[in-house]
Amino acid sequence: MSTPSTFLDFEKPLAEMEKKIVELEAAAAEGGASIEDEVQKLREKSDKQLRDIYSNLSAWQKTQVARHPDRPDFFHYVENLFTDWVELAGDRKFMNDEALVGGLARFRGIPVMVVGHVKGRTTEERIKHNFGMARPEGYRKTYRLFELAERFNLPVIALVDTKGAFPGRGGEERGQAEALAKSIEKCLTLKTPMISIIVGEGGSGGAVALAAGNKVFMLEHSIYSVISPEGAASILFRDAARAKDAAEAMKITADDLEKMNIVDSVVVEPMGGAHRAPEEVFIRVSDLIDRSLEELKDLSPEELRQQRKDRFYAIGREGLN
Repeated sequence: MSTPSTFLDFEKPLAEMEKKIVELEAAAAEGGASIEDEVQKLREKSDKQLRDIYSNLSAWQKTQVARHPDRPDFFHYVENLFTDWVELAGDRKFMNDEALVGGLARFRGIPVMVVGHVKGRTTEERIKHNFGMARPEGYRKTYRLFELAERFNLPVIALVDTKGAFPGRGGEERGQAEALAKSIEKCLTLKTPMISIIVGEGGSGGAVALAAGNKVFMLEHSIYSVISPEGAASILFRDAARAKDAAEAMKITADDLEKMNIVDSVVVEPMGGAHRAPEEVFIRVSDLIDRSLEELKDLSPEELRQQRKDRFYAIGREGLN
């Protein structure tokens, strides 16, 4: 399990312990006394503290983990889950949106269409990808790729990680609402299998536009909500600083959403989050996609559409006459 380059606020005790371990190991490397036993004890204490912290995370703490800068992103999944990746760019109308990326690939030998949000890690990358907030061109690109997948009978794999669609003036002028609506409609009417996985943040319509699949999954420490906790706090409490309270009230965690049947199942993350052992996450997500494709492969186009329709119409209707 790797040590993250960034520790979250509630992980400060872990950061202090890791610093001590690094200092002891550096001293030993310079010819100091053997301190293997002491380092081992500190590592055991650190592991226990990590388990204690992550066994009882609040909704706001899970939000921070979902946003962790070291969390695996779209390109990490592409590199580790797929082969023969070829990116397809542009909406054929205005521009190529870098916040939403898609293309052709093979998953365990099966040709598929892969689409997903990209936030970026460095400052330069984040600016290039607009922090994962796609403009209308991004959603028009995914619509085009969904149609292409349908034409060649390719399953669609969607990796969701966005705070939401870009709310800027340019986006509104170029039809953001219409682009989102058409992308959602295409997801729901797609004639090929579609699997959506929320790997980080699933924010508002910008997430739903890729998350209306036959199967919808979430990583354990991902979040999925109609609005960000900060946005909800600004509206409900007139105070964005109360995002923690809003996160608790909104029921945005994977456990909450699985209980409400909004997502089909939750992918367990390594202790301490996906960024600490991404290889384990790639294996679990890959196996989940494989099982899902096997379940869906014999359904006709009409059955796939009906299953998707029934799945989403059932949300929120439990207990109603």
